[in-house]
Amino acid sequence: MGDNNSINKVPPGFRFHPTDEELVVHFLQRKAALLPCHPDVIPDLHLYPYDPWELDGKALGEGKQWYYYSRSENRNTRNGYWKAMGMEESVVNRSSSRRVGIKKYLVFFIGEAEGGGGGGVKTDWIMHEYRLSDSDSSSGTSRSSKRRGHNSKIVSILLYTILHL
Repeated sequence: MGDNNSINKVPPGFRFHPTDEELVVHFLQRKAALLPCHPDVIPDLHLYPYDPWELDGKALGEGKQWYYYSRSENRNTRNGYWKAMGMEESVVNRSSSRRVGIKKYLVFFIGEAEGGGGGGVKTDWIMHEYRLSDSDSSSGTSRSSKRRGHNSKIVSILLYTILHL
């Protein structure tokens, strides 16, 4: 791993392997509401000029998987682009059975996207894009929230994991 400050904050022996529900409920919801995350280990990253193999030391890495937040949905990099695979899953809170987020799958292609994204060479890099469900977010804009007596602001932010298969 590299010199990322949030990576250096983890104690020896720490392993980061959250479930989809934990990523959305304990990290993404809190980050979007501008509340502190404990532990605060996932960095903010402007993904898009980076190719996936350049993430080591920039995002929180655990094995062949990297975690980071981003506010940008631009999916083009210097050498390729991320293309949606057309699959989305609901992320559900197990205790309430309520949908709390959406997980979208993308794959990285080397080269330039032609027209509808049909160009390029498919790689073995997969990205999971997590976003809050519509009931928890305002579809790309900010809104005020008065949960638990807090006057917090919800911001548009996404949480990503990238896997190298």
